[in-house]
Amino acid sequence: MKTYRGYLLDLDGTIYRGKEVIPGAAEFILHLRKAKVPYLFLTNNSAATSEHVASRLQAMGIAAAADDVYTSAMATAHFLAEHASPGTPVCVIGEEGLRTELTRQGFVLTEEKPHYVIVGIDRAFTYEKLTVAARAIRDGATFIATNRDAALPSENGLFPGNGSLVAAVSVASGKEPIVIGKPEPIIVRLALEKLGTAAEETLIVGDNLFTDIDAGAGSGIDTLHVLTGFSSAEDAQNHPNRPTHSAADLSEWLRRISS
Repeated sequence: MKTYRGYLLDLDGTIYRGKEVIPGAAEFILHLRKAKVPYLFLTNNSAATSEHVASRLQAMGIAAAADDVYTSAMATAHFLAEHASPGTPVCVIGEEGLRTELTRQGFVLTEEKPHYVIVGIDRAFTYEKLTVAARAIRDGATFIATNRDAALPSENGLFPGNGSLVAAVSVASGKEPIVIGKPEPIIVRLALEKLGTAAEETLIVGDNLFTDIDAGAGSGIDTLHVLTGFSSAEDAQNHPNRPTHSAADLSEWLRRISS
């Protein structure tokens, strides 16, 4: 069994389901901490700050700090910081997590002549916001999306994800966005930089073949498909990017790497 020196861990469907911790997840995180193996919780969530995500994990009994979390909002802000200077005007469709991360990087949130239009999940999305974003993009602003997730999981089932908003802005503006989150390589590259491990010694863990497993495949990183969420073992057999490893849950994976 190959020894991995770092882990990128999905959250919903891997660590927890709704408000419930998936059995074995807390023990696996504790093992990584005791073994001093670096890890990040890698999520396409752009609505919450890293502090909020960590607090939620702590409330579930998962050892977590804000520095252990890497969201699509953080990746978007860091990507933008590679291409634009602090003070650059940006138009944002999004919630607290995205707005906070962009502000932390020094960008000015405004609808007046923005250089960039950034679209993250926004549960107060309106026709007016769509109009402002589309006009700015048609006037030359660069279009960036935190992710293209089709669905947003909740305790009450699936709700429309950010992909719906991105599609609306894309149709209205006639432009396709630069997409940051999983399965795109951008978020993986930035997460690896934060984690401090090389791609070949890192494992991406997740339940979703189309985000987590495809993210690893697209970045040359081994993957572990856990059967605790979105995609089944049968799905994996028919998926173009077959996972490197598969396990019923993180308990099974912990037993394997400990034997």
